[in-house]
Amino acid sequence: MERRVKEKRIHRVYEQEFRDRAVEMVIHSGKSQAQVARELGVSGYSLNLWKKAYMARTKPAEIGGEGLSPEQLVDKILQLQKENEYLKRQREILKKAMSILGEEPSSGMR
Repeated sequence: MERRVKEKRIHRVYEQEFRDRAVEMVIHSGKSQAQVARELGVSGYSLNLWKKAYMARTKPAEIGGEGLSPEQLVDKILQLQKENEYLKRQREILKKAMSILGEEPSSGMR
């Protein structure tokens, strides 16, 4: 019978600045939490705990008189980015339409 010996895991203590920067990477980079955890060599569970603590410490911002939590702000930013992309596409379509309508008709069309 084979006996497996568990490897002892080293409990690392990270400085608060490192934790905060890791959470900010998750929030601002657009990468998934798991991807950031892999890149930094920390567990996803630890990063999740750090994010919860960071969000609890952060004061809610106010937009239009209503207080928003950091999660709500991230959602709002993503929504506004999508809207911005949509409006950019609409502007390009209108520019093309204006250039087509502004052309002089060819001699065969008269």
